[in-house]
Amino acid sequence: MDIHNRHGEKIDHAFHEADRDDVLVVLAHGVTGDKDREMLMTLANGLAAKGWPAMRMSFSGNGHSEGDFRDSTVSKEVDDLHAVLDQVKGSKKIAYIGHSMGGAVGALAAAKDDRINVLVSLAGMVRTKDFCDTEFGEETPDSGYMWEDDTKPLSQAYVDDMHAIGDTFAAARDVRTPWLLIHGTEDDVVLPKDSDDLYLKLKGKKKLVRVEGADHMFANDYDLLIEEIDDWLGEHLG
Repeated sequence: MDIHNRHGEKIDHAFHEADRDDVLVVLAHGVTGDKDREMLMTLANGLAAKGWPAMRMSFSGNGHSEGDFRDSTVSKEVDDLHAVLDQVKGSKKIAYIGHSMGGAVGALAAAKDDRINVLVSLAGMVRTKDFCDTEFGEETPDSGYMWEDDTKPLSQAYVDDMHAIGDTFAAARDVRTPWLLIHGTEDDVVLPKDSDDLYLKLKGKKKLVRVEGADHMFANDYDLLIEEIDDWLGEHLG
């Protein structure tokens, strides 16, 4: 099945079949990532093994999806996610799992789209402006690069969008979707305070898991993530 966003760009994705056919778990990456990051592949395989059909996606301009990386913004990725959800057939319940900037995408999408029945943020970004300024503030937009990677140019469009959003607190107040937040205590990319502060503002069913010693990529904690997510899906998707 081909999926295109509203700009006509093809969204690369991969399915992991499982026993159930009434649910779909969508997994998405953070800035400079793609669907083939080890974390997403391991989580999708692990969740599928527990019966949850999963789909990994690359946002437009990333990985093998069509589009220009310089156009990749949180707002555009929200549109990409909506395009993916538009292709889900039948009455499937949908869970969205977003890592890092993908967590900000999930917050903004779920605030407006009630098709997302369960939300999971892994080291989810909340303060978009602060992140942009801290990580890329010394780079010049449209001539500099993200983390000195010359394949990942820092665009003015990206900076403007991160500043315009500012943070996801206001959007999160409109979310009533059951929301699982998981954050490593040693994350120095998206600070654990983002999840701590977001958790306090959520009005719906919520859970915050602090993973002791884990960094931004949870490299040694995939099994724990799978177990926590499986429990949350089982509780809220039935």
